[in-house]
Amino acid sequence: MSKPDELLVDVAALVESGQSNQMSLTVVTGGAVITGRLAPEAVWRLRVSDVLTDSDRLGEFSAVFKAPAKKDGAPTHLHFHVARILQGTVGIPETGGMYRVAIEDVSAWTVGDFSYSDL
Repeated sequence: MSKPDELLVDVAALVESGQSNQMSLTVVTGGAVITGRLAPEAVWRLRVSDVLTDSDRLGEFSAVFKAPAKKDGAPTHLHFHVARILQGTVGIPETGGMYRVAIEDVSAWTVGDFSYSDL
């Protein structure tokens, strides 16, 4: 998508302003379907930093994510946590992951997240 969806930008701005992590969203980007909850960028960065800090091999990258986010204008990215890439009948990873998606790359989206059931 060459011009970001203004409604999606507004959703991202509300997540950023409210510091909420309760907005569930599913997006299609680059042929992948990602589903999960949005987090404010600062919260997302902190969580990624914490994971990296705990890693023996990746701890040195932690500081990159601790740097404050640039707040110039409208949001340009969605920050997912507890998110999965939907593939066939499973979500990867099962426990959810941390994904950053450029809003301009989202080709379709819907409110809510998807999960699978064996029922």
